[in-house]
Amino acid sequence: MPETITERGRGSGAEPGSRSRTGTGPADTAPQATAAFEAKIAADERIEPRDWMPDAYRATLVRQIAQHAHSEIIGMQPEANWLTRAPSLRRKAILLAKVQDEAGHGLYLYSAAETLGTGRDELLDKLHAGRQKYSSIFNYPTLTWADVGAIGWLVDGAAIINQVPLCRCSYGPYARAMVRICKEESFHQRQGYELLHTLAHGTPGQHAMAQDAVDRWWWPSLMMFGPPDDESAHSAQSMAWKIKRHSNDELRQRFVDICVPQAEILGLTLPDPDLRWNEERGQHDFGAIDWAEFKEVLRGNGPCNEQRIGRRRQAHEDGAWVRDAAAAYAAKRARAAESAEAAA
Repeated sequence: MPETITERGRGSGAEPGSRSRTGTGPADTAPQATAAFEAKIAADERIEPRDWMPDAYRATLVRQIAQHAHSEIIGMQPEANWLTRAPSLRRKAILLAKVQDEAGHGLYLYSAAETLGTGRDELLDKLHAGRQKYSSIFNYPTLTWADVGAIGWLVDGAAIINQVPLCRCSYGPYARAMVRICKEESFHQRQGYELLHTLAHGTPGQHAMAQDAVDRWWWPSLMMFGPPDDESAHSAQSMAWKIKRHSNDELRQRFVDICVPQAEILGLTLPDPDLRWNEERGQHDFGAIDWAEFKEVLRGNGPCNEQRIGRRRQAHEDGAWVRDAAAAYAAKRARAAESAEAAA
């Protein structure tokens, strides 16, 4: 793993906590500030909001955290589609809790982004305008109840593989947010696996429904880890800054190796005729991913891109009165506190 920090921010002599400690300031402080930043990274110490950091490091974090936060709130839609059609009260309660968890994850992450000086409104505006992305996996439809299980097992399972290393991310607020998120994602993965196990060991029709869901979600799940390492524009620098700890291909391989024995227990087949154990590598070989499909979905041409972002915009507009009411209440409380203080 490369340890040399190539990005050179501009130094700062600003007060702690001020926005100008973000890589802007007197040029003569740049070498010292950069050296201190690099030393912290090399020593595996956390970078905190009040620490000086290069502009590019900050921008990389904002891009990644925003995409992650957007994915959490957009990701509520595919499963929320089944809240009113869950087959039992128990399944409905579990799914409702899971969808609520995803909303909470979005809040944690938008809060982490705010510590970098970027407000939630700004990030949401960029999402709604198509200027920031979310995970492409959520642009696929949930056609049957088994899709809820496949999302839990495969999509949340891939998220865990991706996100557990982020608990050791070099940026403190992001790393701490990921600790709780990963614990809840583990619950999500287990409920999906249990749901699929029930269907796979049920009637022939239920087994077929589970197999169909796995057939449709397997390949998009592999795409969740991003493009191959030699085509990834951000991986090398993110790993040098210790934002990421493993490459896209490393994480994808780990996911495949974990899923194969789990699929055997489920009694389901992963839809890849080239999937086999490689004794020499000690890992599974797997077939070629359709990266053309991945790029098309990223361009906005997936099955549900338009629907997902349209509903997100509508929900934001519908919630304007709630935000206005909360702001008015906060202002009222502040005025009351000021009056009480003046009267004391």
